[in-house]
Amino acid sequence: MREPAPHFVAVLDGAQLGRAIADHPGDTESALTAYEQELFPRSEESAADSAAGLELMFGDNALQGVYDQFVSHSQADN
Repeated sequence: MREPAPHFVAVLDGAQLGRAIADHPGDTESALTAYEQELFPRSEESAADSAAGLELMFGDNALQGVYDQFVSHSQADN
């Protein structure tokens, strides 16, 4: 699945937070808990992708990993 653009994710986050606050008037903790129950599962894949990118760029074998990625893209274009 393709990731939505970051500004769309920000709009979605804001809408979900607003809905949670409206659904729990006067109870900020319950609103945040409800919001986080939607946010965390949706964010998990993005966080894992980010961690993989950090490992690729800064891990012990970073140079080889980046090289391999460029080679695989070059071969896919042929």
